[in-house]
Amino acid sequence: MIVLNGYDILAQIYESVNSEVYRAIRIADNQPVMLKILKQEYPTTQELTHYKQEYKTICGLNFEGAIKAYGLETYRRTPVIILEDFGGVSLKKWLGGKPLALRDFLSLALRIVANLEKIHNAKVIHKDINPANIVLNPETGQIKIIDFGIASVLQRENPGLKNPNVLEGTLAYISPEQTGRMNRSLDYRTDFYSLGVSFYELLTGQLPFRANDALELVHCHLAKQPLEINSLVREKIPPVVEAIIRKLMAKTPEERYQSAYGIRADLEECLRQLETTGKIEDFVIARQDLANQFQIPQKLYGREIEIATLLTAFQRVATADKNSSRTELMLVTGYSGMGKTTLVKEIYQPITEKRGFFISGKFDQFQRDIPYAAVISALTHLVKQLLGESQPQLQLWRQKLLKSLGANARVIIDVIPELELIIGSQPEVLQLGAIATQNRFNLVFKNFIRVFCSPEHPLVIFLDDLQWADLASLQLIELIMLDGDMDYLFLIGSYRSNEINSTHPLSATLDKLEQGGIIINQVILKPLGLEQVNRLIADTLNHSLDYVQSLSALVWQKTHGNPFFVNEFLKTIYWENLLFFQSGQETTTKTDNNRGYWQWHLGQIQRIGSTDNLIQFMMGKMQKLPPETQEILSLAACLGSEFNLNILAVISEKSPPELLPILTSSSEAGLIIPLSELDEQLLIQEYKFAHDRIQQGAYALIEDSKKSLIHLKIGRLLWQHTAANELSEKIFKIVDHLNLGYQIISEEKERELVANLNLLAAQKAKAANAQTGALKYIKIAQKLLEKSSWENNYQLTLNIYSEATEIAYLSGDFEQMQCWANLVLKQAKTTLDKIKVYEVIIEA
Repeated sequence: MIVLNGYDILAQIYESVNSEVYRAIRIADNQPVMLKILKQEYPTTQELTHYKQEYKTICGLNFEGAIKAYGLETYRRTPVIILEDFGGVSLKKWLGGKPLALRDFLSLALRIVANLEKIHNAKVIHKDINPANIVLNPETGQIKIIDFGIASVLQRENPGLKNPNVLEGTLAYISPEQTGRMNRSLDYRTDFYSLGVSFYELLTGQLPFRANDALELVHCHLAKQPLEINSLVREKIPPVVEAIIRKLMAKTPEERYQSAYGIRADLEECLRQLETTGKIEDFVIARQDLANQFQIPQKLYGREIEIATLLTAFQRVATADKNSSRTELMLVTGYSGMGKTTLVKEIYQPITEKRGFFISGKFDQFQRDIPYAAVISALTHLVKQLLGESQPQLQLWRQKLLKSLGANARVIIDVIPELELIIGSQPEVLQLGAIATQNRFNLVFKNFIRVFCSPEHPLVIFLDDLQWADLASLQLIELIMLDGDMDYLFLIGSYRSNEINSTHPLSATLDKLEQGGIIINQVILKPLGLEQVNRLIADTLNHSLDYVQSLSALVWQKTHGNPFFVNEFLKTIYWENLLFFQSGQETTTKTDNNRGYWQWHLGQIQRIGSTDNLIQFMMGKMQKLPPETQEILSLAACLGSEFNLNILAVISEKSPPELLPILTSSSEAGLIIPLSELDEQLLIQEYKFAHDRIQQGAYALIEDSKKSLIHLKIGRLLWQHTAANELSEKIFKIVDHLNLGYQIISEEKERELVANLNLLAAQKAKAANAQTGALKYIKIAQKLLEKSSWENNYQLTLNIYSEATEIAYLSGDFEQMQCWANLVLKQAKTTLDKIKVYEVIIEA
């Protein structure tokens, strides 16, 4: 029993893995309270953050029936939330696994939905609705929803694909999209799915799905249907009640109820019939379920054949035998905005069923020289998935990795530092000659990937935007795919077909793979037809196809059926109030729903300029934002498709809290997407642009004459805020920004420092077998040297040209190698200084 000054502890009433709840009396005013405290004596940062978030969220719920928070105290090293005690007990404990009678269920369900509706009206998504978090006072009948530790105040979230063991929420109740393994973002409708699971349990005394482990349960949420309720209960449950629960538990948000009002209307009708006639007749549900929130469906329209092609190819790889190919490449192509990335995510469900790994990486248009950027990002994500495994499973992976990598494990740790968290610190590798070092890198990388490719765990690697891939990455793809010992690997690549021609390095790579016998599949995404745009808009506005036909025809004409453009155009006319929800008081015969309907100003929409250029369209949209928001998004665009709050704060010279409202409004406008959870300051650190064209539009807002100066400023600030022990890890990002502005550096001392940074980048790229990138860095290092550098800065100049000689040799440019070698031999002051160049010449 805890002891907390100012409180008389009466009894412990709840205990979970993480927390304890005590009933107490506040001595100062004799007020009954509940004390919620973390169990761990040394709680994790994430646990502390959840407690702070819960307290802040509850304090913001100012409606009748909301749970009240009286304060936040500290007990030893952990916070204690002081909550009201209204004499409640959780439904989980109150029912004790017994099913509710139908009448009692309907009465209780209505009160739960009413409370949840108020939470959603307060712009909060609970994310953990279940009977343990629904509290009832048996005497008064009052219902309150508790436990807002993972609640979100964002309108939409994009949960990442994680190990099921570390998912937020209670796994038996979470929605398919909350698992991170569905092609959907997360909004308030995730709570409706959890509500449906809770209702199922209240009526049957059982959960809808049973599974042997977390991943199997996740697959049940994604793909399985629960048993019929009437097969589990004694009292006959009317089909319409079961239909309500099944609609709540629909696999996609679009198929669920769209409003708490709609749920209440159907439950009220059921209770009314039961109380007046003693039975419930069938009726059409969801007739009052018209959401006044603007929600464009996230499902894919007109892509059935392409989805089938993708899933069939994965099925072939995952179930291949010794007589069939166990490695395939799938290319997804099309113009920008066609939905290539969205299509690929349709593979989440089957890969979960096969217990496979899905990892992805994206090449960045502004960071093309970083070797293996997308590949390393993907493999880093794989390592993070492993870190979520149980200790016995993690030990098995540790053994597999150490056996496969042997004495060369350090080679992988140098490019994926997170691996050290699994296999521990590893010794430095032996120094070898240039060619031997290349061969070792290739061998170790192939061995590393093979660890994760097996019939029990097929591996899917998705590399997005191959049109921006560096040459080293393309060579690595070729190396992996042509490895005869690589099995159960499905590589998916996407690229903009209009940016690839016969001379592009990707074309050469694909030719070599085809010649090597690799199966290459291709899906070409084309614009949507008028019929598909009409269906999308009808679903968005919850109207018939005929009713929205005129609007659909105009949108299709303006956007040429480009899916991204269609969505952005609809958002634009909504934000400009040309598409609006008309309240029910003014409805006529437009709809049989008395709550309202959607309308639009066709003539004003017609006057919006049509453009084939998505970047110009996005620029025009962003120029309507406040100037400060434009500036911040432009700086974020300079950082890449993904960016970090703290780094953005440094380069914008604003504090993270100052940036928060700007980024929040940009997120609500659909321009950027939060990637990470809240930190200790209740801030989100990681974001990404919602689409490449949004990033390009933000970047285009910067005058061309100022871009070099901004990138130079970013490089300087990143460099200043990077600790010495972090320099190697961040060297490419720092140097890539500096190099976009190196020509305007005038101070000789800074030119020398930047030259040295380029030397370090070249050495790291060379060690990673990325010689094209290494050559670019070393050439810029040379350009930064003064003409008299052999006399005034001998050692740096010697190092740069010696390194350049070896890189030229490894790149196969023997004429350039000889030229630089002769220069070093001519300028070197000692025989020892000439040795490295002699070694290169001898090896060549």
